[in-house]
Amino acid sequence: MTVIKRDGTIVDFDRSKIIIALNKANDAVDEEERITRNQMEAIADYISDKKRTRILVEDIQDMVEHKLMQLDKFALAKAYIIYRYNRALVRKANTTDDSILSLIKNSNKDVMEENSNKDAVMAATQRDLIAGEVSKDLTRRMLLPEHISKAHDEGAIHFHDADYFLQPIFNCCLINIGDMLDNGTVMNSKLIESPKSFQVACNIMTQIIASVACSQYGGQSVDISHLGKYLRKSKVKFIKHLTEVFGNEFSQEKIEKIALDRLQDELRSGVQTIQYQINTLMTTNGQSPFVTIFLNLKKDDEYIEENAMIIEEILRQRYEGIKNEKGVYVTPAFPKLVYVLDEHNCLKGGKYDYITKLAVKCSAKRLYPDYISAKKMRENYEGNVFSPMGCRSFLSPWKDENGEYKFEGRFNQGVVSLNLPQLGILAKGDEEKFWALLEERLQLCFEALMCRHQALHNVISDTSPVHWQYGAIARLDKGETIEKYLHDGYSTISLGYIGLYELTKLMKGVSHTHPDGTDFALRVMKCLREHCEKWKKETGLGFGLYGTPAESLCYRFARIDKARFGTIEDVTDKGYYTNSYHVDVREDIDAFAKFTFESQFQTISSGGAISYVEIPNMRHNLEALEEVVKFIYDNIQYAEFNTKSDYCHECGFDGEITINDNLEWECPCCGNKDQRKMNVTRRTCGYLGENFWNVGKTKEIKSRVLHL
Repeated sequence: MTVIKRDGTIVDFDRSKIIIALNKANDAVDEEERITRNQMEAIADYISDKKRTRILVEDIQDMVEHKLMQLDKFALAKAYIIYRYNRALVRKANTTDDSILSLIKNSNKDVMEENSNKDAVMAATQRDLIAGEVSKDLTRRMLLPEHISKAHDEGAIHFHDADYFLQPIFNCCLINIGDMLDNGTVMNSKLIESPKSFQVACNIMTQIIASVACSQYGGQSVDISHLGKYLRKSKVKFIKHLTEVFGNEFSQEKIEKIALDRLQDELRSGVQTIQYQINTLMTTNGQSPFVTIFLNLKKDDEYIEENAMIIEEILRQRYEGIKNEKGVYVTPAFPKLVYVLDEHNCLKGGKYDYITKLAVKCSAKRLYPDYISAKKMRENYEGNVFSPMGCRSFLSPWKDENGEYKFEGRFNQGVVSLNLPQLGILAKGDEEKFWALLEERLQLCFEALMCRHQALHNVISDTSPVHWQYGAIARLDKGETIEKYLHDGYSTISLGYIGLYELTKLMKGVSHTHPDGTDFALRVMKCLREHCEKWKKETGLGFGLYGTPAESLCYRFARIDKARFGTIEDVTDKGYYTNSYHVDVREDIDAFAKFTFESQFQTISSGGAISYVEIPNMRHNLEALEEVVKFIYDNIQYAEFNTKSDYCHECGFDGEITINDNLEWECPCCGNKDQRKMNVTRRTCGYLGENFWNVGKTKEIKSRVLHL
């Protein structure tokens, strides 16, 4: 029998610990209230005879108290309860020493690998991670109710971003970049006036992005369409200057041609500023700003032509990539790009199809951008098209006092996620038991989410002037609280969920793609959504159902459940749970069918919905990828591509790695031939797995059917 301790670790059952605890309780009472050694042994035998594979330490202690009550040893039971209480106080003492020291020694893998965007070896990053360990410790011991901390530790729920919960900051936002550029802002007590040119606007935008990133823990998004007017300002400025200098020598046509040439140069420089600033600036948490750029050509935008030029240049530079320290062009992690497909650019003969073709070419090489269908989004969000926040969550539609929809300048207060497979394991196929357990867990999630909300009450604007005083979110006075932005749905608060596929397998014996499983899965999703709507009505807060990438959490939940419940086929044996409503990666389903199936869940999970498909290397088959993009426009709101493309871990090269005369894969950049340091795609058939070699260095390729 193994025992699951309060911190989630597993140890062998040790009956001597029961005897030790009872002896200590015996010493605390009068002799007539004590029990004999034989009675102690009998209690220990009673527990060990249960022969459970796994047992919680709390269950053992409850059994001991119960047996003492049966023996009418009430004073002794009280002493034992006090002993338990004192032990709990000891456990509440500081627990960060080991985790912090292991960070310094670069051996704390859980923390170091939690965020792939942070280099945990760097001193600046370690400073943030150390502070995060202190915050998590105080959050667990003092800031959260004990039953919520316990639920988090046991993997029933996940209280996201506990490493920042101590601070008066929130998750992610849509920066009101238009207001900040048009009306000016302040950074580091210095006034930044509205820019007079495109390149200056780009520079100010990146400084705003960096400043915002330092005072929140989640991602941020900016709508690039606000830069169109500044590109036009540059054009007008160039024409005016050239006319003043050469008006008597050159025709107006020639002046405009020269101005356009200068404008193209400024456009390239401005976009390069955005790309390089974001990738070279370092925020206070030790990483590049986590930012998404929203690429949306709005049909009624007076600056649509300028914005078309800007988006085209952004995609062109992303396709090229950024040079790493070895001078090799690589794909930068940020900014993430989200490209909107609309009537005029959905590859059906629209005016701006040429930009979408460039986007597809960029996706084939760099995996960016992601795609949003304006058509489907309008169906789901009251006719609106707007950016996801940096973390890929969506706001709910909200109108201001003038009845106008507003999205920019709003934010997410935080996230708590639910472990769905654990409910399926506990319910053992009994639906009645499952729905009862789900109700209990959802109440836990609600209480945890309210903790996130209440932590932001009484926060004053001075905590982050760039957010609250100078336009990123609001323009409050110094000392004014942010409370009015927490209520009435202005900001969101999100319920996340993991493992709908595994839950359905446990409850119905089939995937949620199977007709018998789909009905159950949809009922579960609707239940989650209904609870969010109910909480919204009860509290006036903007609760949303949030299904979005949560890679590390998929592994955490699976690891905890495997330790507690053992190996369960197609559930805990994989080492991960499938994220949110997604189809399991091993299912035999093509890209079109996957998008069609998952789209029905996106409409329910409106607080965060993205679907993705894994594709082979498509650099030489863009027509096929264009067909997928066309399909996205008509069938699904939000989608992205993943692939296993050529990549050299030695130098960062991510171009095509070819075979040399000795039948070896060789990186053309650094000459690396070590297969352990390269991901290589077989382009002739699109095989995405490992390449197996025999002694004679001839290739032996395992292949599979590709559905594209």
